[in-house]
Amino acid sequence: MLTGIEEVDWASLGHAYGPADDVPALLRGLASADPAERETALDGMYGAVHHQGDVYDSTLACIPFLIELVADPAVQDRGGIVELLTSIGGIELDDDEELDEFDPDDEEFIPAANYAMAAAAIAAGSDVFLGLVGDPDREVRLAAPCALASLHPEPARVLTLLRERLTVERDTEVRLALVAAVGRIALRHASLRSETVEWLDWLARAAQDPGLRLASLAQLARCAPNEIPDDIVRWVTELLEEIRTAALRDGRGSGGGSGDALLDDPRDGGGFAGGGCPGADGGWPGVPTLAGQVREFLEEHAAGRPAPWTEELLRTLHAALDDRVDDRIALILAQLRSPDRWQRSDAIWLCGGLIRVWRGRYEEIVRLVGAQLHDPEPRLREAATSFLERLFELGGPAADSLVIRLAGDPALHGASRDGAGGLVGRSVRDGALLALARAGDTRAVPLLARALEEPDVRRELLYAMDGLGPAAAGLAPLLRRRLAEVELDDGLFDRAAPLLYALAAVRGGQALPEVLRVLRGAPEHRRDWVREAALRTLAAFGPAARKAVPELRGLLTADSAAVSSAAARALWAAEGDRGDVLPALERWLRPGSSAPEWCCAALALGAIGPAAAGSAAALRPGLASRDLWVRVRSAAALWRVSGRADEALPVLLAAWEENRHARVDIAECLAEMGPAASEAQLTILTELTRRGRHNAREGGSGSHDIHQDEKLLTLCRAALARMERGAL
Repeated sequence: MLTGIEEVDWASLGHAYGPADDVPALLRGLASADPAERETALDGMYGAVHHQGDVYDSTLACIPFLIELVADPAVQDRGGIVELLTSIGGIELDDDEELDEFDPDDEEFIPAANYAMAAAAIAAGSDVFLGLVGDPDREVRLAAPCALASLHPEPARVLTLLRERLTVERDTEVRLALVAAVGRIALRHASLRSETVEWLDWLARAAQDPGLRLASLAQLARCAPNEIPDDIVRWVTELLEEIRTAALRDGRGSGGGSGDALLDDPRDGGGFAGGGCPGADGGWPGVPTLAGQVREFLEEHAAGRPAPWTEELLRTLHAALDDRVDDRIALILAQLRSPDRWQRSDAIWLCGGLIRVWRGRYEEIVRLVGAQLHDPEPRLREAATSFLERLFELGGPAADSLVIRLAGDPALHGASRDGAGGLVGRSVRDGALLALARAGDTRAVPLLARALEEPDVRRELLYAMDGLGPAAAGLAPLLRRRLAEVELDDGLFDRAAPLLYALAAVRGGQALPEVLRVLRGAPEHRRDWVREAALRTLAAFGPAARKAVPELRGLLTADSAAVSSAAARALWAAEGDRGDVLPALERWLRPGSSAPEWCCAALALGAIGPAAAGSAAALRPGLASRDLWVRVRSAAALWRVSGRADEALPVLLAAWEENRHARVDIAECLAEMGPAASEAQLTILTELTRRGRHNAREGGSGSHDIHQDEKLLTLCRAALARMERGAL
């Protein structure tokens, strides 16, 4: 085994952490009889040799040895090696990703050709995967279909093999992997798509196993989204109910089958037989590896679930449905009403992905998610809380459930118990309280007061106080006391900034001495950050901050534009213009100022409004800046100080099209303009009819994304209403 491994000059090759002279030990570890050593070796392969999906020269050198290990039935845990090979060979560069996009002088430079060479090398040896679809090792059979669909150079041959294997495979999850691989081939090879779609449609209707029908339907929707049946919601809902009742009837666990009878495919005379699903072979070693942690998380996630694989099938189906928002909402509502708490849990995660990408009517979904806060299963409550945290104003329909949940939570009274007692712990409590506060429900105020009495307060709770209005004014004394206790050391910004923000939100002017203490005592570390945060709070205090005027005047000449501009805003709010505020801001509106400096000054002038009309000339050069944000800030400020919509509006509308992330700020200005912005009416109407959220992005999301998009919609409606009233 591993013949020729010593003939490779591994030390001359590299991986993510330097010379690859440790790779032979990793390869031998994959073949070890010790399960802990095997897992450590696999973790090392992913961590160094295939780090974050990269393909190094050492990765290429490993391929023949990995294929040799996969081919040896004496090697255990070969399923993990098959998955590793699939990952190494399955990376597809975009058509426009050329070699010259990579910098060869970069120490971490990886030639694009490496990925192509890896795919070619594994494809050349991919016949080894053909024999694995019937391997005695269940984990190998689970991994082999995807490897074949992704890497084998003869897709028609693979397609036939996968369909034939389905007629004899009895493990439910392996059968689902076979169907998923068939769908993958159809997506990758247009010449095979038509016949594959036809076969998937037949299987979705003919199979007796509801799980197999659901898998076929999901792949059918993925491969032919334009042919998704109109009754998809009813169909999927019925299949989920069949899966649930079959699991209850059979009393089986997460891997059970449903006992299919033999079915004949009218096109090829074959059939498939179903059956029970054996559990995983043996136990896993308790090795502290990243791979082990991921596996443990997945095992915990699946624990107790009769059919954990339905989650991935539904995720695939939702991805295929894409912008069919009404159908997706109907599917999620059906799941949220299911007696199966695991279906309800899956629905919460699915609607999290839906609501952050697409606009829609989510009131009933939110209400039903709120109802899950009363379920005795802690993981379901945690999922519901996590979802509701990100909804802000959309969380209103769940407010009553949140209040009831919090009212029965002993964590608010200094005690806590885990799910065994049906009570939430502090982290879930804080999440529920955060969701209630972000929804703008004033019933959160007394609960926030109790939370402020605790030694540690989740910082997001402090930032959520700006949506509670005058009702939150009573929190000022508690916030003042906490700010007074903050030490003036290098950690000052992290501890004080959330409190300063909250005091500004509740207009807690009585905390002026404490805010001045922070302003005066800011340490060298992040001093400007601390000062800016304190100055913003003083600006919110308005005339109540008059005693701070000496400090504010002194900071007008600060070297930081952020500090100087914040001081100018606070000084104006405290006593109005005494002749030094506008010049202090205009000094940042000169040639040579950076974009951030210009934006700070423009924002401050815009906040001052018509009283700063004399600064209009200083703002105008910003309208022609190469920096988009300088143009947006200058145009908005120019409108606010001069009322000249004719100058500002063309710049704002151009920026609207150029950068979607500027739209909230622009819409706020358009709403202020009202009839003066009538030229923007079509732009506003177009935005209001868009189905997708303006800030949706692939591969991630922010905690405020939904809130920002809903704010954009609110501002657009306000702008349109003012335009229409002005036209009457």
